[in-house]
Amino acid sequence: MRNRSFWLGMLASAWKRRSVVWLSGVRRTGKTTLARSLPSVEYFDCELPSVRRELADPETFLEGLRGKTVVLDEIHRLSDPAQLLKLAADHFPEVRVLATGSSTLGASRRFRDTLAGRKAEVWLTPMISADLADFGAPDLKHRLLYGGLPPFFLADSFPERDLQEWMDAYWAKDIQELFRLERRHSFQRFVELLLIQSGGMFEATRFARDCEVSRTTITNYLAVLDATYVAHVLRPFSSRRATEIIAAPKVYAFDTGFLCHARGWNTLRNDDLGVLWEHFVLNEMHGRLQSRDIRYWRDKKQCEIDFVIARRGKPPIAIECKWSADGFDARNLAAFRKLHPAGENFVVSRDVKRPYRATLAGLAVQFVGLEGLIARLGG
Repeated sequence: MRNRSFWLGMLASAWKRRSVVWLSGVRRTGKTTLARSLPSVEYFDCELPSVRRELADPETFLEGLRGKTVVLDEIHRLSDPAQLLKLAADHFPEVRVLATGSSTLGASRRFRDTLAGRKAEVWLTPMISADLADFGAPDLKHRLLYGGLPPFFLADSFPERDLQEWMDAYWAKDIQELFRLERRHSFQRFVELLLIQSGGMFEATRFARDCEVSRTTITNYLAVLDATYVAHVLRPFSSRRATEIIAAPKVYAFDTGFLCHARGWNTLRNDDLGVLWEHFVLNEMHGRLQSRDIRYWRDKKQCEIDFVIARRGKPPIAIECKWSADGFDARNLAAFRKLHPAGENFVVSRDVKRPYRATLAGLAVQFVGLEGLIARLGG
């Protein structure tokens, strides 16, 4: 069992804030393994009928666990999981509870209470750069091709069959049990098309035609994917000028391995690395910052900034992703800063070992690696 030091630290920090911690993340991202690696933990698998019977009387259950650390894995299998967690938070604060699930806490109708103010949250993303060291630090290209779900990352050959089996389990165990969508073929076709077009502008009408469902259904499908972390919806940053894109989102797949699988990539060409690096940078920001509040910028002349961090009361931070720093062209950044002149500019590249600054198109630009970017963003 590998010691995922970054994530263990995240859990320890979360327990300093609340006695109940919600650990979310997609199927097979390593939630169960991480939970079971905690020292002196009492582990309960809520998929088992015997465990569900034991939890039927939550007060008696918690009474016997005072002073202990408890893992409630796949807690959404319970009929009313929020009741147990609320009771633990309000009346048994000396019981440290780690509850796991595939979706955001309020995504499923099983949760009648989102436990606002009663729990801390940790989102376990696909493997970030810190995980690569814990897993033996192979070539980054391996992580990009095989993806960031540990069992697939560790596979001896490209896990094409396993990736497809994951999709089948996602439909059966996450979608059907939590959301009960109909039309499996249309939903899975939508996921396939979304993976193929990952990182592009989202147009619901085009997907509706290809999937043979209504535009409203496509919007609902996307909301489900977003709630279960399988898709990340980035809204445009703008000051609502007529020259800017102000409504159309961009949608990113949750994992580079699934993107490669959908596009039929069993090996990587140099031309494939840029888009995969962009996805990896987004995943790093998600994991390290524990935030999905990331946007993009685009104008109607097709000038675009990969990511924009817009924090309240502060100027927007522009982030451009380049596999190689030598490939950076400042024209898009210049177009952005013409409309939004204040704010830091970053180019994040895998070949930047030491951060440096340059003046390009009259703009101060900071060239950084992933660690440098996260440090400057406050992660």
